[in-house]
Amino acid sequence: MVTWIALTGGLASAASVVSLTVGGPGAPLEWGPGPLTVDSLPRVTYVAHRGGAREVPENSMSGLMAAHGRGTAQVLDVDTRMLRDGTPVVVHDPTLNRTTFLGGEVRKLDLRDWQGVRLRPKASLPGSWRSERPPTVAEVLDRFGGRIVLMLEVKDPRGLDRLAGMIRDRGLTRSVFVNSNDPSVARRAHRAGLLAQLWRSARQLRTDRPERWRSYVDLLDVDRRARDADLARAVRSGIPRVWAHTVVTPAQRDRALALGCDGIITDAPGRLARVAQRGARP
Repeated sequence: MVTWIALTGGLASAASVVSLTVGGPGAPLEWGPGPLTVDSLPRVTYVAHRGGAREVPENSMSGLMAAHGRGTAQVLDVDTRMLRDGTPVVVHDPTLNRTTFLGGEVRKLDLRDWQGVRLRPKASLPGSWRSERPPTVAEVLDRFGGRIVLMLEVKDPRGLDRLAGMIRDRGLTRSVFVNSNDPSVARRAHRAGLLAQLWRSARQLRTDRPERWRSYVDLLDVDRRARDADLARAVRSGIPRVWAHTVVTPAQRDRALALGCDGIITDAPGRLARVAQRGARP
């Protein structure tokens, strides 16, 4: 069931709708000579977490476009959930309440319902942002696939097979990390021919033995609040990439890098990335 959240008159009148073109399974826009892959990532990689949620409306198409155009992040992170009809969509929470003008559970909607959902940009964000429909995963893959590396967090593991097919159909198996907190989901992603990412909390890292995952995890995503010894153990695990989340200050960034992490997952890539990457494509 979807419920409307009461709005103040001024906020409601200020919200307008940005239309999105629904992409098909063909080549992404502006594909160029070939897809950009993880092999093109710099030695230290910056990730726009939820699109860069302290700088743009989280998990929004306009926010992702802004983060991509600024060139301060080489990876765009989005969260994925499944609608009732099996459509993968971009949203973090299990309900619509926090980030949209609606209320109710995401899993109870179908694609037709999704067309009526509108994001509610935070008033604290810099700049001026319009309300818009949250994208589907297909739209994100078709807009950015091959132009920048993507990170898709699987909030609903039931949707992994559907996501795997979408990634393979677009030739993006070396361009998209599939993220989960569950090692068994990471193993499934690896067996499906995808780049498997596994995130772990500071509490989990206290007892984790990351070397056990190195045969199927391509990216270990570690909590920056973990103890120095736990982060150092993750870096020594043999997993090819170890990136720290969610980093919001220069001091947090510098500590993670000093301990050997080679990626920074941040809500503020424009502030924390030292320079825009040369050759970033708007």
